[in-house]
Amino acid sequence: MNATATITKNRITSIDLLRGTIMIIMALDHVRDYLFFGSFYFDPLDLTKTSGVLFFTRWITHFCAPIFLLLAGTSAYLMGRKKTKSELSVFLVKRGLWLVFLEMIVVNFGWNFNIAFPMFFFITIWALGVSMIALAALIHLPKRLLLVLSIVVIAGHNLLDNVHVPGNTLAGFGWSLVHDQQFFTWHNEMLLVGYPIVPLFALMSLGYCLGELFTSEFDSAKRKKVLSTVGFSALVLFVLLRYSNIYGDPVKWSTQKDGFFTFLSFLNVNKYPPSLLYVLLTIGSACVFLAFTEKLRNGLVNIVSVYGRVPMFYYLIHIYIIHLIAVISSAVTPGQDWHRWLMDKPIWFTTNLKGYGFSLPVTYLVWIGVVVGLYPLCKRYDAYKQKHKEKWWLSYL
Repeated sequence: MNATATITKNRITSIDLLRGTIMIIMALDHVRDYLFFGSFYFDPLDLTKTSGVLFFTRWITHFCAPIFLLLAGTSAYLMGRKKTKSELSVFLVKRGLWLVFLEMIVVNFGWNFNIAFPMFFFITIWALGVSMIALAALIHLPKRLLLVLSIVVIAGHNLLDNVHVPGNTLAGFGWSLVHDQQFFTWHNEMLLVGYPIVPLFALMSLGYCLGELFTSEFDSAKRKKVLSTVGFSALVLFVLLRYSNIYGDPVKWSTQKDGFFTFLSFLNVNKYPPSLLYVLLTIGSACVFLAFTEKLRNGLVNIVSVYGRVPMFYYLIHIYIIHLIAVISSAVTPGQDWHRWLMDKPIWFTTNLKGYGFSLPVTYLVWIGVVVGLYPLCKRYDAYKQKHKEKWWLSYL
């Protein structure tokens, strides 16, 4: 199979498959947030309280955000082959601003269902938007310089782990947006900076640099070799650095009550902001996935790829559906008050939801139901996008 065999109707199957896979996995995390009873008592990564199944239910979703940003950069490169760099920059700035708006208004309301907007989350879509705005400038750098810059930022940003700007101040908030996850208050509003922009913007620019691998001119055998070499090298480096406990993650692994939980400690890398080890693990795995799924062609691949072709559409809808399920389940459960879901505190830190929720098996069933239920909508929207490429606004959703 030659290189052009994987480019079908201007779509790259392995990229759509990977993006679709992480979108499906991402929904599991959000269903767990809203419906699993244990979510309101303890962190599923807390090794003193969790179980193996619960740990991996949360841990597997770590792969979603960094891979999403990486692939967004790759998609930007491929889109840029049909535009001048100036045209691509303008598009990235406009789409980045649009995504920041979506995060602040549409996504925040979906999380909280509170029209008063008592809090704003700076999380995945915000980081994606700001990274696009940064990429709009970075694409004008020479490609090799951009690759080196991306690697240096990803590899070196943990040197900033001990830099903090304390206090509920503008300077503290600014630094938090850069590299330090924190809560802030502004008048009566709560601000949660979940995803500082460093090193996330560098993940997107790294994805942009990888975009050349997925052009029709690039030999497929060479692409597989490059991706597998990069992927496995990143995973080996992860193991070596993690074992050393010297650098790459602010949270050190330690010996636990048994070998299995010690293994979990080894895997439990820092997500906010993504540490070097977190990036090596997630992006290394993504490169291996891309290397070995290029020639996959079957019904399941086609189904999963649908979600990968309409990720923003899926993302926005799935949050509202999951939140509505939580409201309805509270409304029909005796002794529950559905009004608690009109939230004035972040769901991850609220206390008035203790006693609500379902078992982990039920949570998994709801997750499957949500994903399956969204498939017809995603497929229909995907078909509409493919049929109406002349509609400029479709590239923003």
